This record gives sequence, structure tokens and C-alpha cells, in this order.
Amino acid sequence: MSHGISNDPAPDAAAKKSFSIAFGLERIGLIALRAPKVAAVVLLALVVVAVFGLQRIKIDDSLSQLFRSDTPEYKQYEEVTKRFPSSEYDVLVVVEGKSLLERSSLEKLRDLVTDLQLVDGTRGIISLFSARQPPEGGRLPAALFPETLPEGAEYDAFIKRVRDNEVIKGKLLSEDGTLALIVLALDPAIVGNKGLNATIGEVRKIMNEDLEGTNLSSQLSGVPVMQLEIRNAVERDGLTYNIAGILAGCIIAIIFFRRISFMIVAAFPPLLAILLSIGTLGWLGFSLNMFLNVMTPLIMVISFADSMQLTFAARDRLIAGEDKYTAFRNAVLVVGPACVLTHGTAALSFLALQFSDSDLIRTFGEAGLMATIIALIAVLSLVPVFGVLLVRKENLLVAKVKGADRGVEALRAFCAWIAVRMVGRPGLFSLIALVVVLGLGIIYASLEPRYRLADQVPDKQQAVEASSRLDAKLTGANPIDVLIELPKGKSLYDPETLDTIAAVHTIIEKQAGVGNVWSIETLRRWLAEKAGRSDVAILKEYVDLLPKYLSRRFISENEDAVVVSGRVPDLDSSQILPTVEKLDAAMGTVRSAHPGYLIAVTGLSAIAARNSASMIGKLNHGLTIEFLLVAAFIGLAFRSVVVMFASILPGIFPVVLSGTVLWFLGEGLQFASVVALTVSFGLGLSATIHFLNRLRLEEKPGVDEAQAVERATVLVGPALILTTVVLACGLVVTVFSDLPSLRLFGWLSAFSMIAALIADLFILRPTAMWLISTSHKIKAAWAKPKPAE
Repeated sequence: MSHGISNDPAPDAAAKKSFSIAFGLERIGLIALRAPKVAAVVLLALVVVAVFGLQRIKIDDSLSQLFRSDTPEYKQYEEVTKRFPSSEYDVLVVVEGKSLLERSSLEKLRDLVTDLQLVDGTRGIISLFSARQPPEGGRLPAALFPETLPEGAEYDAFIKRVRDNEVIKGKLLSEDGTLALIVLALDPAIVGNKGLNATIGEVRKIMNEDLEGTNLSSQLSGVPVMQLEIRNAVERDGLTYNIAGILAGCIIAIIFFRRISFMIVAAFPPLLAILLSIGTLGWLGFSLNMFLNVMTPLIMVISFADSMQLTFAARDRLIAGEDKYTAFRNAVLVVGPACVLTHGTAALSFLALQFSDSDLIRTFGEAGLMATIIALIAVLSLVPVFGVLLVRKENLLVAKVKGADRGVEALRAFCAWIAVRMVGRPGLFSLIALVVVLGLGIIYASLEPRYRLADQVPDKQQAVEASSRLDAKLTGANPIDVLIELPKGKSLYDPETLDTIAAVHTIIEKQAGVGNVWSIETLRRWLAEKAGRSDVAILKEYVDLLPKYLSRRFISENEDAVVVSGRVPDLDSSQILPTVEKLDAAMGTVRSAHPGYLIAVTGLSAIAARNSASMIGKLNHGLTIEFLLVAAFIGLAFRSVVVMFASILPGIFPVVLSGTVLWFLGEGLQFASVVALTVSFGLGLSATIHFLNRLRLEEKPGVDEAQAVERATVLVGPALILTTVVLACGLVVTVFSDLPSLRLFGWLSAFSMIAALIADLFILRPTAMWLISTSHKIKAAWAKPKPAE
């Protein structure tokens, strides 16, 4: 080998002077090597089973998935959505234009509303055409919009009545008369299955046809639309990630190994690990979601680094003259322990996610843990099996490689150049690294939790843009509800019940930041103003006249609970939280005045505002604990306090540097970013562990610390650089996702991987050198015999 680097010592000889940092678990990889053809047949059977498992994978597109937990607040929210199934099944049709209230535009808009009612799966529709004139003579009031719209001055007077209508104004029609909201209530059975795609497609088609020729724009929003867009994005992204991961691994492997056989040996085990892992998740009933969707590139990250290290080690041994069986067996014995340890640190990262209150994040942690175990077994077993079965004429490899191995040799020269400079003044470089990490850590500590619903929904589709228009013109698209549960013995039409509802309704109306308030009190006020009556009899009569899909929005089926619903803009949860807290505090006066009535502020906006900051904070604290646990784990595996301390700075550096980038970009800590940092910390230690394992083997009598560091760097450096490039490419492909959270997860993870490589080359080397040198001096000082008294 070039640069004066010899091949590894024989594993058996090395074992006599050392120990396995994996406690012998690396020998799992030797089981399949005993009968490679049988192993290949077993692999084929497992692949077939995994393919069937892939077909069982479902998609979880729920907007509340992040906050799904066993907390009382979430259980209450779930109960409200079951008893008042409105917002979960409402498609919001947003029609906007300066000519909205012109006669021709209104006629087109009414045609649209009429046609939308005929769409399969529609239960009902609410629009400005639902409004009624004041009741007269006890008869059912006529529609506000006559069958034939008036003309001239009468039309102007009519439009004034429409804009002043209390039921419409600020709720279904913006104050400036340029935006109309149509609420399309879908059948719950449609929203929960594949029929939603056809239904939303039909709605879009009708919108385009009916509004053609007008100057009106139309967009869709609402939970069903957002769920459909999430579902489509997850399916599309999954295909993208798989293709990108395969191409990145194969291209890099073929460029540097120059042989198809080595490309297959290096790249195919990680790809099969992906298939086996995702297939297993399918058989176990896991559903793809915003986080599990990145499991493909993550498995690639976990397994490809170790696959490349094993392949590089076996290739070097083949070049040195060993036969292929011996070369791959020795590669497993020498490099395998580090592979086990890297998967172990990744497993600890996924275990750290179990401290989250979110079922979604805990499930992601469970899936990641299983995928890590599967990937470890796949890589340790398949690299030697493929090597033995596919590598041919290994005796000719040396002749072919000589003079044609420029890529690897260039990387080794680069690694040697860095190593020489890093070990030149290890104390100074270690001090600089410590100061840099501390400075970045201070910036990282100032990051604040951030959460917006829009970050979980594709922002290149209609739903987010339509919601932003509702935020601007109708105070918002996100519901916030106040649940009122009646005490036993009290009916819906009891005077105290109606007074309680009225008090809650008034408080919500007056709360800054909340608008578009609806409840049974809305109908009661309208009757009092227009009909001059507010008695219980007429109220009950009109409630009974309402279609079920409309009355169930505010009144439970058993009439033992009601909800007062408002809407808030899609702001950061830290901006919504004060509104929620003020609302809840204001409800205290109503609770005191009407004891026995259970009054609670709920809804997804309230749940997110209350819980997102604490959940993100707990994940961040879990990451801090993970630093200590992983360092202790590495120190225990190496049986060395020096190694434990040497791994801390390079492990922390990628996290605090990535956090600093978030701070400069004004991003704050989101769910996606803190999960990305948690996982990337464990994965980024792969380079650290492989280097420390190599360094352990290079430390021999007569070899000083600097020479050992240089040799270890040249031996493992090229593979570390190559794998980092591949892994970063595999992760950064998520920037093409329509989901903002996945884009953030992807680029931040890729950046963290690059930062981990920088830490490995420029922080780990001098730090390890300085700690080893210092420890040797301390041991020598203790061993030096003291002079006799």
C-alpha cells in the first residue's frame, strides 16, 4: 500500500493483544460465510417475503399525528372530533377576485355551489347562498339570494344586504367582498379511503369548469385536502428517495472500485437492508408518515458506511495477496467490531426518541431501532457472502489496480496531509476545538421551539396557499374550539345552558386573534335580531330544521354537549399560545358562574400551542442526555476513559454547528430539526468509531502516537470520505420533497454528516493524539519509582 501503510495484522494475532469492542457480536457475519450459496437462497426467500410486506405499508396522513399521545388534552381533542365531526371532513373552497360580487360572478358562483352538492361523497354544503331572510309569520324563511338576481339599483341594494348579513359577514364572505368561503362537508367514509383522491379531483374539475371565463381564482384547503396532499407527497417522496439512494451508492462505488463486482459488494447490502427493513415494518403494521418516510435514506446512512469500510478492508487484503474467503473473513473480524458499535450508537439515538410524548416520534424511534438491527445483520452477512460469490480472479486484482487506483490514492494522500498537520500541535488544535464547540454550544442553547401546521403540509400545493388567504381575509383556517359539557339534569334548551353558551361565545368573539365564531348562539342572535324572538320554542324549531351535518357541528348527537368554534391564523405555536391561555383564563369566570358545566379550550391549534414547545424541549434535553450516554457507551466498548473523552467533542460539534446554522437562518428548533440532530448525532459517530478502532489496532510497541494516528487516518480516511459524500447525497435529495418538514430534515441531516466528517478530520485527530499522549505521560509519571527517603 502507498504512503508507507501496510495491511492489517492478522486478526488472530491482533486478538491476542487486544479484545473485541463489539464483545464478539461481529462474528454474526461469519455464519453466512460458512455456506454462502445457502445464505443466498435464504436471502432470496427473505426478499420475497419483504416485497409482500412492502405492499402492506399504509400511509398515516393525519394532521394531528405529531401530538397523538396518552395525555388528557389529546384524549379530549379526540373525543371532540368524534362527537363533532366537522373540521376533520370539511373541504374549504376559497374563491377570490375583485369582481366576486358582480352579478355575472355571483351567478357562476351559485352554479358552482349547486354542482358541488352533486359530487359523490358530499354530505352538505355551507356558503353565502345558505343564508336566509328574516323569518316572517312563523314560516320557514326564504333564501337570501332570490332565484333570479335583481339588476341595476336593486342589485346594489341587494349586495349591501348581503355584505351586512351577520351570518355571512366575516365568516363566509370577507369584509371587503373579494373572498368567499364554501364549506363542503364530506362523508367520513370517503375521507378515510382511496376514494378521497377521486372526490377532490372531481371538485377541482367542477371549479375549473364553472368559473371558466371569470376573473375569479379558486383553491382548496381543509383537513381532507391537506391529508390527500400529504399522502401523495409521501408516496412520491418514497419513490424518489429509493431511486436516489440506489443511484448514489452505485455511482460512487463504481467510480472508486472500478469493478462491477466490488460495486455490488459495497452497494447492494445497504439496498437489501432497506428492502428487508421496510418490508418488516410493513408486516409489523407500521404506517408511513412524515418521519418514517425518511427511513430509506436513514437505513442507507446507517449501513452504507459500514459496507464501504468492510469492502475497502477486504479489497486491501486481496491486493496484498490473500484469497477472497480469507480476505472477507478477516475484514469482518477487524472492521466488524466497529460496524457493530456504529449501529449501537445509532440504536441509542433511536432509543432517545422514546422519551418523547409524541406517539409519532416514539414510533419513528421503534422503527429506526428495528431497521438498525436488520441493517447490521444484513451488512455483516451480505458483504462477505457477495464478496465470495462475485469476486473472480482475485489473483489478477493487483495487476489491474496498480496505476489505476488514482481516486483512492488521491484520497489517501489528502488524509495523510491532514493527519500530519493535525498531530503537529495537538494541544493547540484541541484547545481551539474546545473553544469553537463551546461558542457554538452557547448559540445552540438560544434556539427556541417552533411549530406551524403549514410546515407539515406540502407547501407547493394549493392547501397552504388557500389557508394563507383565509388567514388574511377571514381571520384564519385553523379551528379552535371550546367544549361545553352539560351536567346531568340539564338540557340543551335549559336557560342556564343557553346563558353559558352565550357567555362563552361572547368571550371568544372578543378575544384578539380569533374570528369566524360559530355556535348555536349565532342562530339565537339572528332570530332575536331578525324575528324579534329569542324564546326556546323558536330556537328549537330552527335547530330541528337544520340538516344533521350542520347541526352536528355544534351540538352532539345526544345533545349533552356543545362546541363553540372559532378560527385562528396558522401562526407559530408560540404566537397562538398566549391566545389559548387568555381564552382559558377568561373561561374561569364562566365556570364560576355556571358550576357543573365542563368548559375546555381544545382543537388542534390549542393542542399544538400547548404541547409543541414542551415536546420539542424534551427531545432537546434527551439529545443532551444522549451525548453522555453514547460517550459512556463508546468508552465502555473500548474499555478506555481516554476514548470516551476523545469522542465527546467530535460528537457534539455537528449538532451545535447545525444548530448555529438554524439560528442564523431564523428557523428555531422544529420537530423535524431536533429529530434530525438526534439521529444524525448517532450516525455521525460512525467515522469516529471506525477511526478509533483502527487507531487501537495501530497502537503497537515502538510506534509513537503521531505515527499511529497518521496510519489510522490513511487506512480508514478514504472510505469515511466516500461514505459521507454518498450519505449526504442520499439525505439531501429530500430537498425535492413538497413537505417543508422533510426538506428541513434532509438538508440538516446531510449538513450534519458533512460536519461530522470535518469533526473527524480536524477535531478527533488532534484531540485523540493529545489525550493519548497526556495519558501516557501520566502513566509514566506514576510508574516512575520514587526516590528513597
